Amino acid sequence: MSSHQSSVDASHGSAKSYLTGFVLSVILTVIPFALVMYPTLPKPMTAAIVAIFAVIQIVVHLIYFLHLDFSPQQRWNVTALAFSAVVIALLVGLSLWIMYSVHHNMLAH
Repeated sequence: MSSHQSSVDASHGSAKSYLTGFVLSVILTVIPFALVMYPTLPKPMTAAIVAIFAVIQIVVHLIYFLHLDFSPQQRWNVTALAFSAVVIALLVGLSLWIMYSVHHNMLAH
């Protein structure tokens, strides 16, 4: 039982890990917030920067708070995450495609 307990404890983060994740999350939130509140860049560039920071923040959360990595112990979790991402991408992408097609066909006739 002690070997199982040590492997479970090893998968949880330390206080330093949580603090690093928190600081990165705050930084990744404050920069886009400041860009939106004090617009100095063109709107399309600001939107692209916000989207990039959002993706980076998702990765930070997965690594520092959900402790997801590519170790052998996490293989099924990474597989489940990849499958979920593919399903969500298909669901959103195909829904947008259907809505575009319906809109296009309704205006064309």
